Order: sequence, then C-alpha cells, then structure tokens
Amino acid sequence: MSAIKSKAKGPRTVHRCQGCGHVEARWLGRCPACSEFGTLVEELQAGAPPRPSAALVADGAAPVAATEVPPDDATARVATGIAELDRVLGGGLVPGAVVLLGGEPGIGKSTLLLQLLAGVVGGGGGVLYATGEESVAQTAMRARRVGAALPGLRLVAETDVDVIVGHARGGGAGRPPSVLAVDSIQTVYTSELDSIPGAVGQVRECTARLVRLAKTTAMPVIVVGHVTKDGALAGPKTLEHLVDVVLQVEGDGGSPYRVVRAHKNRFGSTQEIGVFEMRGAGLVEVPEPSAHLLAERPAGAPGSVVVASADGHRPLLVEVQGLVAPAAAGFGRRTVAGVDANRVALLLAVLAQRAGHDVLGQDVFVNVAGGLRLVEPAIDLGIACALASSNLGRAVDPGTVVFGEVGLAGEVRAVPMAEQRLAEARKLGFTRCILPAQNRARLGAASGLELVGVDRLQAALAAL
Repeated sequence: MSAIKSKAKGPRTVHRCQGCGHVEARWLGRCPACSEFGTLVEELQAGAPPRPSAALVADGAAPVAATEVPPDDATARVATGIAELDRVLGGGLVPGAVVLLGGEPGIGKSTLLLQLLAGVVGGGGGVLYATGEESVAQTAMRARRVGAALPGLRLVAETDVDVIVGHARGGGAGRPPSVLAVDSIQTVYTSELDSIPGAVGQVRECTARLVRLAKTTAMPVIVVGHVTKDGALAGPKTLEHLVDVVLQVEGDGGSPYRVVRAHKNRFGSTQEIGVFEMRGAGLVEVPEPSAHLLAERPAGAPGSVVVASADGHRPLLVEVQGLVAPAAAGFGRRTVAGVDANRVALLLAVLAQRAGHDVLGQDVFVNVAGGLRLVEPAIDLGIACALASSNLGRAVDPGTVVFGEVGLAGEVRAVPMAEQRLAEARKLGFTRCILPAQNRARLGAASGLELVGVDRLQAALAAL
C-alpha cells in the first residue's frame, strides 16, 4: 500500500501514440485508435510536476529586431584543436550548441570524442566526460592511448541524466566545464520515466534536458548516438530535430580511412568533410586526402582510372578500379564496392549499346580504392573508362584524370565544381583531363593541364 502511495506522489506517465496522439495508461503493442504497431511511447503526463524540458530556454527578455542583434564574434567558437573537425563544424563548437555524434560500432566515435576534448583542454578549457558504457578506469586507459589523459579532462561513470546535469552545473568539486560530453545517449535515463534506458521516451526526454542545459548555460554539449543496422541514428527522429549539429563518422571496417561529415549544421555548411586515418594512437588528420588515396596506385595497370570526384565543397582524386573477367557460372555477376550497384548496371548497359563494349555476360567487379564511398554522378565517366580499359586490356595514361556524368543515350553531361577538380589535379601533378564538353567550353586555358572536352562516351574512350 505504501509503495502505491509513493508511486502516486511522483510524476505520472502515460503512453502516447506518435501517429494519432491517442493516450493509454499502459503500453500496448498496437494503438487501439489508429491500429498502428509500436507507436505508443512513454512520456510524462500533462499537469505533472514541472520538470526541465527543451522548451524552457527563454531568458524573459522582450522581442528584439533582428537588425539590432549584434553579430556573433568568430572568436566565440570553441576550437577543438583538430583542423579537419573544425572545418566540418564551421570553425569550432558554438557556445550552447548540442552536437550529436553517430557512427557504426567500432568506427572511432569515442576515440574522436576524446581527442576533441583533449584539444579543448589544450586550449585552456575544462571538460566533463560522462560515460555510461565504460568505467572511469577503462576510459582513462583509452585516453592515455590517444594522448588525451590531461588534468583538465574530468571523467564520471554515470547514467542518470539529472546527476550528469548536476555535475555539469558545478554541483561538486571544481568549476563548471567548458564542454560536456555524454557517451552515449542510449545509456542515460531519467527516473521519472519507467521505461528502460534507450527507449524512445527516455532518449527524447534525456536529450531535451541536455538541450536545456546547453541553451541556459551556453555550454556546448556533445552526445554520442548509436546507429541501427541500416546506418541511421537510433532513437526517435525528434533526437535529430532537437540537436543543432549531427555529425556522422563513416568508413569501411577494412580501410584505415574515416570520413566525418555533417548531416545537419545550424551554424555552418553541411558541404564540408573531414578525413582521418585510424592508427594505433587514435585518429590522425589527413589534410591532403587525394595524395594519400593515390599513393599506392599501380602504374600501367588496365582497369585503373583516376577520377576527380567532389564530396560537398571538397575535391577528391580517387582511383576507380574495374575488372572484367569471363563468367564462371554461365551468367555474369556484379560485385561492387564504394559505388552504387544500380549505377554500375546502368553504365554496363550504356557501354554495350552506345560504345561497343558488351560485357553484360561477363563477371564485372568495380572498386573504389581506399574504402571510400562515392555517390555523385560525376564518377560515371571514370567507372565506364575503367571497365572499358579492363575489357580491352589496355592501360590508361597515368597522367590523365577524368570526370563527367554519363546519360542513357551515351552523352557526357556537365558537372559542378570543374575548376576545383582541375586545381586538385594540377596540384598532384596530372597533365591531362578528359571532361564534359560543356565544362570545357566554360573554362579558359588551364595552366599545366591539357583539357579534352567530350560530349559522347565513345569519344571519351577514343581520347583515352
């Protein structure tokens, strides 16, 4: 009886359908109102005792005209000490910003986070790292391995979000930290909800409290998030809406290279990427990724073509490898790594119908060296040239770089950022470029590069 009374005094929770808004007192697998499965989520009942929320961030000031708000000072950002990461963030951490850092298990999220915090400490700030997945001793061991074991890095093994917020506000020894990191959001909880850590309601409510902390104290908060088997960030979509920046760490498990990109950034561009190499002592910046990716390129090998790609605003020269072999099982199979398999199938049909290279009945293999994944259509011409080179057994001139989109009629279409791609090629010593004729017509003389404009795939293969 006493247990029932004590439960009634605390905040009451309900389960609300995320589809139609229907409310139930307990969780059900199927909503009785809209018949959708798995949509009921636990949340605090309206009229329950006041608790922190993301909405309570107003400072009580009167509305002010946008023209009267002083511009932000660029020096107000908190530098991470990692140039590649600052590039993605837009210059550093913005005071009061909430950053969500996601990625596959073992990709290097916690390692990158520790190195980021070490950079903040090196700049004179203090940080608090709340870990819910490791003990303090285990976290300190990893910090020593990556060179992040510094006096300004304070560690706490805690999963109660209210206790973490209390530590961040200075409740305890020491002054409030400059940056708070929580690893991970799926392990923290609030006792006001009955659901387990990682549940939709827990993730949403805990993130809301961390957002309120950031907005009311101007303290940057970095939250690590898990991903699903499809690579999407786990938890409700509201999680990504609540935070200011969503960073994703990408990479192939068999490749040492990691790419950090911003899928959302309220304070900067989402067209920048940071490239890192995983080593024993942590993630090392790769300021010149094109040179690293082409360092082991085989000279004079059929099927190897250098493509001038672009990821956001950053040009990248990568090696695309194609291999055509006799079909072993009587019908051609396709093995693709680093590019879209459907795009390769389309290019194989175009090669057969428009360029006289019918390899549809043979085994076809396409690979992007270095473990990167390329998604832009400007790599079409490189893939087609690599497959034709392998089919003929003739190597492409190692000083030639190509780029361009290939259409179903065999036409080569113009792509953006042609000047930046050519500048990257000149910097790495290439002397010739096969590019779309429309891009060539818009460009002037390119010092040090012979530009060959083509409007058909067949013309590009002849030029090579």
